[in-house]
Amino acid sequence: MIDLLEILRTRRLVAVLRAADADRFVPASQALYEAGITCLEFTLTTQGALDALRDARKALPDDALLGVGTLRTLQHVTDAVEAGADFLVNQTFSPELVDAARDRDLPFVPGTLTPMEIVRAWEYGVAAVKISPVGPVGGVEYLSEVLAPLPDVPVVPSGGVTLEAAHEYLRRGAAAVGLSRALTLDALTPGGDLDALAERARAVVASLNAA
Repeated sequence: MIDLLEILRTRRLVAVLRAADADRFVPASQALYEAGITCLEFTLTTQGALDALRDARKALPDDALLGVGTLRTLQHVTDAVEAGADFLVNQTFSPELVDAARDRDLPFVPGTLTPMEIVRAWEYGVAAVKISPVGPVGGVEYLSEVLAPLPDVPVVPSGGVTLEAAHEYLRRGAAAVGLSRALTLDALTPGGDLDALAERARAVVASLNAA
């Protein structure tokens, strides 16, 4: 099993790709990778996400880290493994799904929100714990309050994270940050601006490097 936590701490950003369909996922992934965001999550609420992951695997360099998100069933785990996912993510904590991933030597990042959920997931032995949606419940201030009594838990805040606040989440103790709509905007829709996506990605990477 890969050391996902070490990779997340090194790369710091996870681009979460979610759209009606995955037609633009591969070119968007290429734009993000070239701009310095090399850890990507393809969400199963997107039609064709697993086929896009397979195609992205061929199109991107070998060090691209490709995960599958929004898993809800054991079949989702099986499908993601067969598609070549490097890690798995979901919006809640399901011991059954974590066990299924562990049996396949695949790291899992479950979703949580409250301190009780965070501790329960972390004590089950996952790679890291996602806190989502963090933006609507207080953003960086919520993260600080949650981590004050739980400084040993590696968390990945996601959901409503702005590009401007990404570095602050990391400064306040996040292992990495998930960026979704604020990063992708229209880039995943037909005719969306991939050049603007790359520009936003470069800007947020630069802001982290300068922090």
